[in-house]
Parts: sequence; C-alpha cells; structure tokens
Amino acid sequence: MAARTGRRPLHLNAFLMGVGHHEAAWRLPGVDPAAALDVHHYVALARTAERGLMDSVFFADSPALVGDVGRRPAGTLDPTLLLAAMALATERIGLVATASTSYDEPWNLARRFASLDHLSGGRAGWNVVTTATLDAARNFGLDALPAHRDRYERAEEVVEVATALWDSWDDDAVLADQAAGVWGDATKVHPPEHVGRHFRVAGPLNLPRSPQGRPVLVQAGSSQDGRAFAARHAEAVFTAQQTLAEAQDFCADVKDRARRLGRDPEHVVVLPGIVPVLGSTEAEARALERELDELIRPEHARDQLARTLRLAPEDLALDRPLPADLPAEDEIEGAKSRYTLIVSLARRERLTVRELIGRLGGGRGHHTVVGTPEQVAGTMLAWADAGAADGFNVMPPVLPAGLEVFVEEVVPLLQARGRFRTAYAGTTLRDHLGLPRPAVDRARGRQERVTA
Repeated sequence: MAARTGRRPLHLNAFLMGVGHHEAAWRLPGVDPAAALDVHHYVALARTAERGLMDSVFFADSPALVGDVGRRPAGTLDPTLLLAAMALATERIGLVATASTSYDEPWNLARRFASLDHLSGGRAGWNVVTTATLDAARNFGLDALPAHRDRYERAEEVVEVATALWDSWDDDAVLADQAAGVWGDATKVHPPEHVGRHFRVAGPLNLPRSPQGRPVLVQAGSSQDGRAFAARHAEAVFTAQQTLAEAQDFCADVKDRARRLGRDPEHVVVLPGIVPVLGSTEAEARALERELDELIRPEHARDQLARTLRLAPEDLALDRPLPADLPAEDEIEGAKSRYTLIVSLARRERLTVRELIGRLGGGRGHHTVVGTPEQVAGTMLAWADAGAADGFNVMPPVLPAGLEVFVEEVVPLLQARGRFRTAYAGTTLRDHLGLPRPAVDRARGRQERVTA
C-alpha cells in the first residue's frame, strides 16, 4: 500500500508519565519529585492538555513494579482512578488508560471502561496491552512469562468478550418511563453467553450501553502479532518509530492490514511517540537535553538495558558498542518490537552503551526532536505529510513545564497552518478522532465451546 500523503489536521494525544518522560526529570531543579503521586498534578496536566484542544490524555500502566526504585519515581497510581478524577475536572478531552489482557478478566475490564465512559460523557479509551514482563507474571501465580503468541491469543478473546458485554444492551433498552413505572425493556438486554478457550462469561454487563457505544480501543504493540491485533481491533495505535522511513512503513502496513480485513483504514489512527525537547532557540533546547542527560545515573540505566536485552549488566561495557551476538527478535518472548527498536538504533548509529542509555533516557526509544517550537512543528508536519503518522503521542520530557510549552508554543503554530483544530467540534473521544459510533454487534463474543 502506498504511503498516504495530504495536508490533514493532526491528532494529538498527551502521554502523561509522572513528572516527565525523561528518566532524570525528577532531578531537575524546580521539579517536585513527589508530584507523581498527587492527583492535583494530573488534574492540572489534563486541564493544560484540554486548553491545547488535544484529543486525549493517556496513561501507561503495568501490573508490576517497573524498574529500580533507586532510579526514578516508581510509584504509579491506578490510571482509571486518575482519569475518573480528570473527568470531573475537564469537559471535552479524551481519557485513555492502559489495562492488561494478560492478568485481568474481561468482565472487570468491560465494566471499568464502560463506567469511565459513562462518568465522562463518552470520553473513555482503553489501551489494550498484553504485558511482557516476568515480574508481572509472578504477581499472578505464574513461574514463567506466557509465550508472546499465547498472550496475543488471550488478548483476542478478552477484547471479543468485552465488546460483547458492551453490546449486551441495545441503545434503546433504557426507557425511564416514570408514568408507566418501567425503567428498562428486558427484551433489549442480551447476555452473550460466551464460552471460549480462556473464558466463560454469561453476561450481560450490569451497565447500559455507554455514550460512545463502546470505549475507543487503542493498541500499543508493533511486533507482527501486535500489528495483526491492531488491524483487527485498534481504532488508534500508539507506536515507537525512530525514523521517517520506519514510520511510513509501519503506518502503511497497519492500514493495509485493516483494509484487507474489511475495515476503513481511516478509522485506524496511527500516533507515533514524539519527545519534544523545546527551547526558544535550538541552543537552549540542546542545553536542556544535556542537563537532563547529565542527571542520568548510568549504572541504573545499564541495569535496565541489560534486563531488556536479556543480558547480565557486566556484559555491557559503558564505552563499547552492544555485544555482537545478541538474540534475534524471534527468540524474545517479552516486548519484541521494543527490543528490535533498541538494538536497531544502537547498530544503525554505532552508539556505545553510554550513548544508547542517553538516547533511551529521554523517551525509551521514541523519536526525540530537540529544537524550537517551529522545528518541532515542522518535523510533525513533515511526518504527517509523508504518510508516517495521523498525529502524535506527545511525550514531554519534563512535566508540567514541557506540556505547557508545547500547548502554548507548538499548538498555535499548527493552528496557524490550518493543521490543528481551533475548537472542539464534538464532545466524545470518537468525535475528536473522527471515528463512527459502532452499532451493536450480536455476533461478537459468541464462540463454540472449546476444551482446553
């Protein structure tokens, strides 16, 4: 499929992570290292993103303690609870949370995100992930990480069941007829009675159909299994791409897969991550980047890199390249696409381990742009016009300052060029992303009885 081109309005999501995506942001003078556990910090960020008319805010999550607590603020609040608080403090901006299909039940997931959609008036999104860490597996009674393919197989069934539960009420099932004393029409509530390999779920959901019909489904894996999953289910895709060419190939591939499955590829919104390190001049931006990188403690970062690469820390000499004999992607059962991205970056740019740590410290392999607001806006438009993106998952290196500068200085440039909204046109996340409200689909979630 040829790359799409055209001067379309961008979609922008604000990826919120503690006090910033750079791992040393918490050490920067003026940053409050305790803010990552403060609900008021996140409410203020959501209001800033809404002032910038961004499509949504987003939280990553993992059902395990991530990384070394000595390295950076490691506490993470439940994102759906944070988004519920944000829903009351904002009016239009979308609210997207990550939740794992590997270690949660489809009933709980369906109810949680339907609840958020009701509470927010139709602004909820679910970032569907399969969780690729052994630490998480051990938190749920497993001795080994489930195989990559098995995790995606389970994810398929979780999404099918959740969709069936969201569709278990007709849109007009609630009558609320006070005079007749009839609240709902029981003939318009349909238990899915799902029986599959992993789950048996009778249903129906204990909530009426939500304002969007279903919360928006987001996906964030770029492996071959991840791309196939995105093509079948995702309405927005978060991805990490280092180069324009790689981003073009990814965007075209996912949309072509969706088209071949009978979906409208325009209803699969691809949002590569971008880390904007901003300054009033390029020199000022470079100085901020250097200040942050110099605050990285390399021994902590090397340990994390070693875990990602399945090596011992002593195998990584800071001032030498990565070892030549690393495993191939098909030997990795964890985050396959992120593993390949890191190794490819190091090989392509001939980075030492110390240099690689610096590159990863700012955004964990996402594309970093260091420069003025004009330079950042120009890069974003160049990628979009080359068919590499429908918009971006904006990852400020420092919060709240990085998001404030982006909203105040980059967004107006995009608006002045006619490439970003000047007012919200709708009220739901689907409205912002240009997605239709799905009709009830009774076929989903019904499977033949399977014996394990």
